[in-house]
Amino acid sequence: MRIGILGAGMIGANLARKLGRAGHEVRIANSRGPETIRELAAETGATAVTAAEAVREVEIAIVSIPQGAVEKLPSGLFEGVPPEVIVIDTGNYYPGLRDAAIEEIEAGLPESVWVSRKLGRPVVKAFNSISFTSLAEAGRPAGDPGRIALPVAGDETAAKQAVIDLLDGIGFDGIDAGPLEESWRQQPGTPVYCTDLDRERATRALALADRARAPDLRDRFIEQMLKALRAGEKPDLIALGRAIYGAP
Repeated sequence: MRIGILGAGMIGANLARKLGRAGHEVRIANSRGPETIRELAAETGATAVTAAEAVREVEIAIVSIPQGAVEKLPSGLFEGVPPEVIVIDTGNYYPGLRDAAIEEIEAGLPESVWVSRKLGRPVVKAFNSISFTSLAEAGRPAGDPGRIALPVAGDETAAKQAVIDLLDGIGFDGIDAGPLEESWRQQPGTPVYCTDLDRERATRALALADRARAPDLRDRFIEQMLKALRAGEKPDLIALGRAIYGAP
């Protein structure tokens, strides 16, 4: 497939690597221009392009940027892009750490519903619940009993299935996590977030998600992660997530 990635951070870069190795034609863009990511493009086999080029003449466009940066994307970025192009949102909202407060999300609007409204496009939420390290290193063959399962939420069944198939090709199981309005179940602060669960346990984790408690649990996760970093330690995100969220 032809896939465009907006964002060359840890998730975007690792997706470029994984998808390129799986045989997809990958384009990657960042906010500073293609000349600033030539080295990454050469290493991953992707083509460095502008943001506008990343979403045109592709079958899938992946938005992998900080939540607050969505509002800073070029105006009309998706104008003229055919409706059949699938848009994946990999983002997470981290208020007080990386993002300024977003009023609608603070009031309870699911993060990817907010993204969809800002982009003016339906989106599929995926790849947000896994750390960049696990994304890079933890893919396994289909049928492996330890294979990590990732939730995929969205309103269009065919689009979700395409993303599930994409996940399978890079070593992960995909779980249909329902409509985009239910995507809060895979946001930070929920049992499936950064806990690297298999299909059965990830399905249980989605059902156990507590919408009211999620923001507080997310903030605890961030606090403990920062505490470890300040102490010069590398936080074990999986252990931390399972301890805080009570993953099944």
